Parts: sequence; C-alpha cells; structure tokens
Amino acid sequence: MHATLSAALATLALAFLAAPAQSASLTDPQIAHIAYTAGVLDITAAKLALKISKNAEVISFANNMVADHQAVNDQALALVKKLNVTPEDNDTSKALATAAAAEQAKLGKLSGAEFDKAYAENELAYHQTVNGALEKTLIPGAQNPELKALLATGLKIFQGHQEHAAMLVKMLK
Repeated sequence: MHATLSAALATLALAFLAAPAQSASLTDPQIAHIAYTAGVLDITAAKLALKISKNAEVISFANNMVADHQAVNDQALALVKKLNVTPEDNDTSKALATAAAAEQAKLGKLSGAEFDKAYAENELAYHQTVNGALEKTLIPGAQNPELKALLATGLKIFQGHQEHAAMLVKMLK
C-alpha cells in the first residue's frame, strides 16, 4: 500500500477511534451527520474512479458505490426530515472530510493500474474503518430506534462493499 494512502487511512482511523471515547456524548444528529458524511465521501471517491479508471471491474464497483451509498443517504435524509432533526457537524465528520479530501487529491494524481490498485485498497480500508465505527460506536450510540435500524441496514450493505473491495484488491495485484 502506498505510504500516502496509509497516512490518509491512519487519519481516518484516528477520527473513528476518537469516536468511541465520544460515543457517550455523540448525539443522534451528530451520528447522522457522521454516517451521511461517510456516504458522501465514498460517492465522491467512486465518481473519481468513474472519471479515471478504464478497468471494467473498477467501474462496476464504483457504480455500485454511487448507487448504494446514494440510496442509503436518501433514506437518511428522509428520516431526519421525518424526525425534524438537523444533522450536526462534529469533530469526527470534519476529520473524515479532511482525510478524504487529502486522499482524493492523491488518487487524482494517479492513472491506469496504479490508480485502480490504490482506489481498491482505499475502498477496502475505508469500508473496514467505517464498518467498524458503525458496529462499535455509531449503532450502539444511536438513541432513536429508526436511526439505529437505518445504520444497521447500511452496515449490512457496506459489509458487502468491504467483501467486494477485498476481491477487487486481490484481482488487481
């Protein structure tokens, strides 16, 4: 894995490792914002892959990321509207956005097989990190049963993404 990719993922992991310490203090609007932000960031990464990659498997994966994350985010927006809740920015969602922007800049400088491999590795690590945060912090920390259920549904979908990303990484070696 590239050193720059490792640094960005370390930043991302730290953002989520800080979350368990905050989990007692995270509110549902903050949790909703973290989950929504994570989805938006993965959509952004997938759109970059769609612009750069020529690999059919990478393009298919990226299309799945856009469709699935957009669908979950649409459900999240409908839920917060129904509950009359405004998602609240917080240190974790800000750290996620900062780490993702740095990684996007690095990925954007790559092309061909080098891009495909780095994108797949990033997606695998990203889903491992986000899924761990959902499982250990966000779902247990959510108070609203509907938010908790939506996060659990998202987790099942994103675990499939993690498996797909792992297969993509193996294929691109």
